[in-house]
Amino acid sequence: MDKIWLSSPHMGENELKYVQEAFATNWIAPLGPHVNGFEKELGNYTGSKHVAALSSGTSAIHLALILLGVAQGDEVLCQSFTFSASANPIAYQGATPIFIDSETDTWNMSPKFLEEAIKDRIAKGKKPKTIIAVHLYGMAAKIEEIMAISEKYDIPVIEDAAEALGSTFKGKALGTFGQIGILSFNGNKIITTSGGGALISDTQEYADKARFLATQARDDAPHYQHTHIGYNYRMSNICAGIGRGQLEVLDQRVAQRRTNFFFYKEFFKNIEGVTFLEEVENSFSNFWLTAILVDEKLTGGITTETIRLALEEKNIEARPLWKPMHLQPIFESSPFYGDGTSEKLFKKGLCLPSGSNMTDDDRERIANTLKIIFKRN
Repeated sequence: MDKIWLSSPHMGENELKYVQEAFATNWIAPLGPHVNGFEKELGNYTGSKHVAALSSGTSAIHLALILLGVAQGDEVLCQSFTFSASANPIAYQGATPIFIDSETDTWNMSPKFLEEAIKDRIAKGKKPKTIIAVHLYGMAAKIEEIMAISEKYDIPVIEDAAEALGSTFKGKALGTFGQIGILSFNGNKIITTSGGGALISDTQEYADKARFLATQARDDAPHYQHTHIGYNYRMSNICAGIGRGQLEVLDQRVAQRRTNFFFYKEFFKNIEGVTFLEEVENSFSNFWLTAILVDEKLTGGITTETIRLALEEKNIEARPLWKPMHLQPIFESSPFYGDGTSEKLFKKGLCLPSGSNMTDDDRERIANTLKIIFKRN
């Protein structure tokens, strides 16, 4: 049986056209007209005034921290329930991550524990430098509450919208509420540039400096001169060409991912003990991944691992939810503020196959496998 992936790349019709155009014009080196075009089109789509196309979402977070002045010895407030790429750039800067637990509605950063952490760090004589809030699995965090806390304590927000392109809150694109937003175009994201990311902001200075630092911080001189440490973080013209084609079908990809979510909702509607990460009021999710919680006390002993292994036996990929950062060996000494919500989510959660290229036959195969697990006819 062919593999049904959790979330695989899904090409449209025009990606190859843009790549061939890059070859035909010999724009193979980094930068070029596709990079410029991709940045403009991303800005138009998200409503962000300024976009810097980069080599990855991780590089975008790293540059965002630099732009906001995070340096050795500083502290950064970071959502614990996330992929390690949200937290690793804090370590790149020699700063300390302060991990914040989730709330149960969106599974994202808890405003309650965020403010608790800020008060406690200030009382300890160390005001945090910035906040990294994540829109996990395409679901909007409680961003208005987070921004209110940000303004109250004058701590800027970096929005990690790596999984949330195409998602909105009150009609506004996720990633555009904070001082800086970041996007990812990794191979498993809702659209891909093979590998890539972007830094978005309404502040031109941030985008301009991000581009400067991302191209080895080369000063404006006829010779190679450098007054800053730079990075090789810029997106290539080839990758940007793929991105332009992908951006043209983004709304279709969102619709296809949402179709998957409602397929699973219908399947599990009469099964006790299985619940979903769902949209909250005023939010619209791209449902990048459909995520469920399984209560084995209500399912007759069926766990997320029961489901994952049964799907794996049929060559269908599913994946546990993110293991919280404060439980990771590399970050075990970092401070954590919370009540264990993210730990419970990790223990009970599973991401189901959610690719936009899943077919009706794929969904039927998944349903037949799940029926066996839950003994449904």
